[in-house]
Amino acid sequence: MIDAFVEYITIEKKYSPHTVRAYSDALVDFSLFCGNDLSRESVHQVTGQDVRDWMIYLLEDKKNAPRSVKQKLTAVHSFFKFLLRLSVVDKDVTRGIQTPKADKPLPVFFRPSQIDKATQYEDGAEDPEAIRNCLIVEMLFQTGMRRAEMVGLQDSDVDTVEKQIRVFGKRRKERIIPIGDKLCRQIERYRQVKSSSLGTFFVDWKKSGETVPLSRDKLYRIVTTRMGEVSSLKKHSPHVFRHTFATEMLNNGADIRAIQALLGHTSLAATEVYSHTTFEQILKVYNKAHPRADK
Repeated sequence: MIDAFVEYITIEKKYSPHTVRAYSDALVDFSLFCGNDLSRESVHQVTGQDVRDWMIYLLEDKKNAPRSVKQKLTAVHSFFKFLLRLSVVDKDVTRGIQTPKADKPLPVFFRPSQIDKATQYEDGAEDPEAIRNCLIVEMLFQTGMRRAEMVGLQDSDVDTVEKQIRVFGKRRKERIIPIGDKLCRQIERYRQVKSSSLGTFFVDWKKSGETVPLSRDKLYRIVTTRMGEVSSLKKHSPHVFRHTFATEMLNNGADIRAIQALLGHTSLAATEVYSHTTFEQILKVYNKAHPRADK
């Protein structure tokens, strides 16, 4: 039945060659483990315990990461759904089996000292692009905004009197983000050199002198270039600033639900990943500072 399943996911489901090969290899491995050729005549003898024992066997092998084991179990689950559809078996023996949670990589983030370097410009500088670029970095750090949210800002959304920015996130959901005095001063300086009546807050200047709205791609290049000069991280994208914003807030005692609201996360689970980053930082400090930490 393995061959029939492989043909099904190749022709009908149109899975990629890589996925087909991975599913086929997983089924062959499972077949060898439980001593069952998974033919039409014998596959009904496979039990849920066989699947659980195989999962434990895979997890005990240090070469298999939880994510890899989860993918292998997905292949077996898809196989039994296929057999059930053809009435070869009368139940899916993988149903109800908890798959291992895949390890999630911890978010990377910039250091405040790196951001300070990236937002420095000479006193009295009047270069509109330099002033705008420094403002972009500072605003990302202070607000945790998404790239699309930032380029979508209108002049009316940025209020330095009330010290807040109105942001329209995913599905046009509105939220208000408070800002500090330093950012307000940078905003006013940018407005002085901006010289545009477009209504779009962040603008770009063409060689012809025409003023246009700042594009997402241009903002991305500005951020990656500036942060690449001051940080050794592999990633320098605007999204790293969302990680940075959340991590700094948590490290300084902010409530995680307040951070959720500021980031515009619908689910608290999306915000909770940053608590793991904070714990990692605490652990590093403890191991370095406590005399009994490594005893």
